[in-house]
Amino acid sequence: MTDKWVRDPELPGRLLTVERDELVPMLRGRGEADFAVPVGACPGWSVRDVLAHCSAALMRVVEGRFEKGVFSPESNDRDIAERAEWSSARIVDELERGMTEAGPVMAKAGGALDGIALGEWVHAGDVREAWGEPGAYTGAGLPYALTLLSEVTRSRGHLPLHADLDDIDEPLRLGADSGERTPARFIGDAATLVRLYSGRRPVGGVSYELAGAEEGELNIFG
Repeated sequence: MTDKWVRDPELPGRLLTVERDELVPMLRGRGEADFAVPVGACPGWSVRDVLAHCSAALMRVVEGRFEKGVFSPESNDRDIAERAEWSSARIVDELERGMTEAGPVMAKAGGALDGIALGEWVHAGDVREAWGEPGAYTGAGLPYALTLLSEVTRSRGHLPLHADLDDIDEPLRLGADSGERTPARFIGDAATLVRLYSGRRPVGGVSYELAGAEEGELNIFG
């Protein structure tokens, strides 16, 4: 029996808008030196590099620039290098524009670009964590991010998983439950679930349970 779901085309844009309204004011309130802080979740990248990657990715969506190899590590490095002489303020301006204008484009793309919105939200969590700010992989965007994570994993035929989250009332179903594999089970907090699905290590000392799957199987960005 095939697991059926209905995509919400407005969800990626909604997530980006909510995150924009939280993230951009925080970025504008920081000094230039803060943008040089290394990001542990993205080895070799600073906060500035992460934001340059995010703004470039969104502008590719807005402008419809998807040449061969786009979003590969090499492509990401080129995007960052192209912004090497930009001020951090200019990068934030571009990021704000991308987070504002990419949603309608994603809505019309039939789901092919939805994962980019989710990745942007995860990277915002990476920046918060690098700066020691609260709300990494949580915040106002979390309900939208979890719903989008569920949609993306189903559309990609990812392994089925049932999540009982400590901080969310309703259980979450992820992946494509085709009946070919017994759904895995996760019990823990939502931020840890996001970390596992985005290839980030859980915070030390945080308790969670994962049965029926290995951590590495959950990563949708690997």
